[in-house]
Amino acid sequence: MKTYVANSTDRDRRWLLVDAEGQTLGRLATQIADALRGKRKPEYTPHVDTGDFVIVVNAEKISVTGNKMTEKMYRRHTGYPGGLRERTLAEMLEQRPEEVIRKAVRGMLPRNRLARRQITKLKVYAGPDHPHEAQKPEPMEVSA
Repeated sequence: MKTYVANSTDRDRRWLLVDAEGQTLGRLATQIADALRGKRKPEYTPHVDTGDFVIVVNAEKISVTGNKMTEKMYRRHTGYPGGLRERTLAEMLEQRPEEVIRKAVRGMLPRNRLARRQITKLKVYAGPDHPHEAQKPEPMEVSA
């Protein structure tokens, strides 16, 4: 019996729609990461991009547990001396809510070229509207 390996002709890419309203950030991000990688499909192959496109709406209405709104910090460095910039989760949700979900999902993907291609299939929008109606996205089952 030979091992099955997916290739570009076998992949069936679907568009999935996720409503982030009231969802817990980390739990939602793990399920989105699995869908982007293709782990929810029987033809999953680790070194081939078999995943689906994922559209996330209502990113600004994501929820977290505990004191993470005030204690979770997002750090980046400008590259200049003394250039460390810090923002709390509450500030990030106010200014750039799409980046909160994108960073959470990206942290759950591997650190390689394939994952950098897979993260481009994630489309995140702060409000309930998105420009991908022509792709006919189907709702993704998100377990609570």
